Amino acid sequence: MVGYRNALVHAHERLGHIRLQELTEDHVEEFVSWLLSGARRRGGEKGTGLRTTTADGALGRLRAALRLAMRKRLVARNVAEYVTVPRMARKADRRVNERAKPWDVTEVQTFVVGIRDDRLFAPLLLGLMGLRPAEVAGLRWDDIDFQAGTLAVANTRTMSGNARVLEKDTKSEAGERTLPLPEPVRLALMNFRVLQEAERATMGSYYLDSGYVFVDLLGDAMSTRQLREHAYSLMAKVDLRKVRLNDARHSCLTFLAVNGVQDTILAAWAGHTNASFTKRVYVHPTAADMRTAVVHLNALLGVGEGAPETPM
Repeated sequence: MVGYRNALVHAHERLGHIRLQELTEDHVEEFVSWLLSGARRRGGEKGTGLRTTTADGALGRLRAALRLAMRKRLVARNVAEYVTVPRMARKADRRVNERAKPWDVTEVQTFVVGIRDDRLFAPLLLGLMGLRPAEVAGLRWDDIDFQAGTLAVANTRTMSGNARVLEKDTKSEAGERTLPLPEPVRLALMNFRVLQEAERATMGSYYLDSGYVFVDLLGDAMSTRQLREHAYSLMAKVDLRKVRLNDARHSCLTFLAVNGVQDTILAAWAGHTNASFTKRVYVHPTAADMRTAVVHLNALLGVGEGAPETPM
């Protein structure tokens, strides 16, 4: 119930006084205008506009709720179905709030080398191989098959209001997947398992056998907030620019895409059903990544050995 209330908090605040059957497309369009101009409640100056991505999310949840109302025959049509965030607002938002780019290959490798001795090296590597933070926090030792070298993503632990832990299934049906473990990640997890056994022996009856991979010194499961805060402290320690944990996932998928991994495999690895969505949202080729294109253009445009002769 709390999840639904949080998901529709903006719609309830602005439209909650209107009877469902009396809601119109004009109401929804006014709702979008309010989201972009005065709906902020936290994370900035109260009463200012939200980012277009946040407005998209609020509008999408309203649209989904009205679809459900249609299925239950509470309304005749979905008045939010064709309402969108204006394109001009998106352009203005991009100009003002340019997003930090995900790490490139050099930055990822610098981070890996810099945190090798950290106790949580293995869970952090899971993020760098493309798992969502909630999937890292929800991973259990029973989900890992060291002999087969695989990891099953079937459970998540996320945060509600950045305070309460919610445990649930994967984000979508496609999110429930089994991934082969890269050898560095497999070895790091094996070492982390041995370390936890030593911590269990040291703490004795004080140790909680929670079964999760991402745990503290007493075996208690840790949250995505703790994972995020720990990662940020390590970024500062190794003198790397701060990026969101989810951007490590973007870096992984970009690396796989520019190195020839097929679209269908890329989407399956990410836990998506739509390969075009994966490439559109998660793949960000850098100038360095695009150098491979120059090799082909050299041949096309006649630069280098074996170039076609210029006609007289």
